[in-house]
Amino acid sequence: MSVRRALTLGAEAVVVLVVVALLVGQLLGTPVLLGYVETGSMEPTMEPGDGFVAIPSAVAGDVEEGDVIVFRAEELQGGGLTTHRVVGETERGYVTRGDANPFTDQDGGEPPVKDAQVVAKALQVGGSVVVVPNLGTLVTGLQSAFADVQRQLAAATGSRALLGTQGLAYLLLALSALLYVFDLFVAGGGRERDHSRDRDREQGVSPGVVVAVLAGVLVVAATAAMVVPAGTQEFGVVSAEFASENPTVIEQGGSATLPYRVPNAGLVPVVAYVQPASEGVAVAPERVRVPGRGEAAVDLTLSAPEETGYYRRFVTEHRYLAVLPVSVIDSLHGVHPWLPIAVIDALLAGGMAVLGLGVLGGRRVRVRDRESRHDRSLVGRALRYLTRK
Repeated sequence: MSVRRALTLGAEAVVVLVVVALLVGQLLGTPVLLGYVETGSMEPTMEPGDGFVAIPSAVAGDVEEGDVIVFRAEELQGGGLTTHRVVGETERGYVTRGDANPFTDQDGGEPPVKDAQVVAKALQVGGSVVVVPNLGTLVTGLQSAFADVQRQLAAATGSRALLGTQGLAYLLLALSALLYVFDLFVAGGGRERDHSRDRDREQGVSPGVVVAVLAGVLVVAATAAMVVPAGTQEFGVVSAEFASENPTVIEQGGSATLPYRVPNAGLVPVVAYVQPASEGVAVAPERVRVPGRGEAAVDLTLSAPEETGYYRRFVTEHRYLAVLPVSVIDSLHGVHPWLPIAVIDALLAGGMAVLGLGVLGGRRVRVRDRESRHDRSLVGRALRYLTRK
């Protein structure tokens, strides 16, 4: 492989990684590897449209004063993900502020930020945020362009399936196919034909590439099945002077128990861990096994302080495909909540590699030429008839 080809493939891999990270972040509602700011609240650290490297809170460690965090706001701009700096800490949570703002978010009505609300930290080197200039501008531009194309295609075909996230997946799939066809028939058309016979045995796709693609698809699907339904759930508790039939309106100093349901829409059983993520919460049991297309429930006990008022309680759920013994998952989860996901993904990818290479036997997956004598399909014959001169 030439140096130029290697550099081209490397650049393409980086672009694919960036696009996939941003798209997955949009689907999961949390930045994955990369994030960006849309407003000027973090100037001069980050201008509107600048990007940053986002480290998930599960691996980023404890939040400290001076960190730039991404958290799920409740009041700021109607709620949603916000990227601001931690400027203080109280018993109720973190105090945050945009670098360009003269007052803290809590002065503006946002409750103190709990650990359960923090989804990522911006990577800092030497105390400075690592900024990717104009990344967000590029992303929003691409999103706008794709949205326009989706609307036009939906209007032309009369199909609403081309709108939204599903339509975007269809569009990206079609674009990938077009790029493949271009590379196969246009970009590769100028190659010297004198070498065609020498390449007969090397034609086709490497089995390693095929297996890697299949393993990648399997890992992405498995990770999504474990990550997307999980996360942090918030419960609002009112500490009142009297009891109520509403389980979240609790007499001051008392507690109430309600069921927390863990559904599993997939076919593979999962092991789910439901654990307290704030004070005033108890869960029993904290681990359940949920069968495929089934549901389980745990008892969630919410406690109200002696002082009346509104309080927030958080519960964190982690779930893993039950492809490992529960004792093994327990041990891995005890080390770090993301470790079982990494081990399960590695197990599935390894199994796919062994199965795929065993089936292919090291043979290349060949794409037969349209002039092949063995192409006896009706479609192949029709194409040759319609294109012959």
